[in-house]
Amino acid sequence: MTAATAAFRRVLALGGPMLPVLSFLGRLPTAMCQFGSLLLVAETSGSLATAGLVGGALAAGQTAGGPLLGRLADRHGQRPVVLAACWFDALAVTALVLAALARTGALPLALIALLAGAGVPQIGPLARTRLVALARRARADDRLVHTALSFEGTLDEVSFVLGPALVGLSATVAHPAVALALAALLLAVCGSAFALHPTAAAVRPTGAPAGPAPVSPAPDGPRARRSAARPARARMPRAVHAMRASMALQGALFGACQAGITALTADLHRPAQAGLVYAAMGVMSAVAGLSLALVPARIGLPARWRAAAVALIVLSVPLLFVRSLGALYLAVVVLGAAFAPHLITLFGLTERLVPAGRLAESMAFLTSAIVGGQALSLAVSGRLAEAHGPTAAFAVAVGAAVLILGLALTTRSTDRPAAALTPAAATPAGSAR
Repeated sequence: MTAATAAFRRVLALGGPMLPVLSFLGRLPTAMCQFGSLLLVAETSGSLATAGLVGGALAAGQTAGGPLLGRLADRHGQRPVVLAACWFDALAVTALVLAALARTGALPLALIALLAGAGVPQIGPLARTRLVALARRARADDRLVHTALSFEGTLDEVSFVLGPALVGLSATVAHPAVALALAALLLAVCGSAFALHPTAAAVRPTGAPAGPAPVSPAPDGPRARRSAARPARARMPRAVHAMRASMALQGALFGACQAGITALTADLHRPAQAGLVYAAMGVMSAVAGLSLALVPARIGLPARWRAAAVALIVLSVPLLFVRSLGALYLAVVVLGAAFAPHLITLFGLTERLVPAGRLAESMAFLTSAIVGGQALSLAVSGRLAEAHGPTAAFAVAVGAAVLILGLALTTRSTDRPAAALTPAAATPAGSAR
C-alpha cells in the first residue's frame, strides 16, 4: 500500500488537510437527512405513508436542485453559491424539524422537505470539482486526478455509512430530531467553512470576465447586450448522458438492495439487522474505492467501466439465492466491492469528457442521478418485495446491473473535449491570477 499512501498524500497536499475534513463534515448532513426525516416524521405523525411522502419529496428536491446548483457554481463561483445554499438548507432542515414536532400536516411537511432537498449544497460534487481544478493547475497527470476522485468517492461512502448510524444512535438515545438539528448545525458551520476555504478560488467561474472583449460589429440594443454578457455554454458530449443513465441505474441498484435487505431481515425476524447489513456493504465499498489507487494506469477508464459492470452482475446474482442472515451479510459485503469502482470510474470519465466550465454541474448531475434512481427503485422494489418476497427486489438489482453493462459496452467514451481546461486550470500554480 506504499504507492497508494504516497498517492493519497499528494491528493491531500493539493488543498491542504483541512479541505477533506470540512468537505466530509459538510456533506454528512446529506446522508443524515434522508433517514433522519423518515424516522422523525414516522415518530411524530405515526404514519409510515407520511414519512415515505416526506422522504420522497426530499429526494425529489435534491434530484432536481443538484444540477441547478452545480450550474450556478460553474457560472458564479463556488463561494457565493455554497454559502447561500448551506444557510438556506440549514433553515429548511430546521423548519422541517419544527414542523414535524408541531405535528403539521403531510402536505406542508412534504413541501418543506422538497425545499430542503433542493437546497442541498452539493459539497461532494463541488469538492471533486475543486480538487480536479487544483490538480490540473498543478499540471498533475491523470493518475493523480483519478486518485483524487477515488478519495472523494471514499469520503462519500463513509458519510453514507456514518450518517444513518448517527441518526440511529440519536433516535435510540434521545430523539430523531436531535440528529436533524445536528445536520442543520453542520450545514451552517462546516458548509460555510468549506465555501470560505481558500481553495474555492481554484475554480474560476465561467461568468467572470476573461479580459477585454473584441469590438463587435453587431447592432447595439438590449438583446445584443444580454447576449454579449451571457457566454455560450459549451456543448456536452453524448457519452455523458449514457454515464448519467448508468449512475441512475447504480442508484436503482442501491434502492433495490435496500428494499430486498429490509424485506429479508423482516422475514427472518431480525429487522434491526437491515441497517447493519447495508452499512457493511458501504464499508466494503469504501475500502474498494481506496484500493483503486493501485490499479495500473494502463487500464483505461472505459475498460474499468466495463469491468465494474461485469462485477456488478456477477456479484449481485448470488442475492437471488440468499435465504439466511449469514449468507446475506456475505453476499452484500462482496457486492459492495463493485459499487465504488463503478461510481468513481464514471466520475473520472465525466471529468475527462465534459468542458471544464460545466464540470460542477456535471458532477452534481451524477450525484442527483443516484438519488433519483435510488428513490424510484426503492418505491418500486419495496412493492415488489411486499408482494413477491425479497427475491423480487434483488431481481431488480440484477436487472439494473445488466443494463449498466449494456451502456458500458455501447458507449464511446474515449474522446476528450478540445477545451477541457479553463485558462485558470491550465495556468501553473505559481502564476495563477
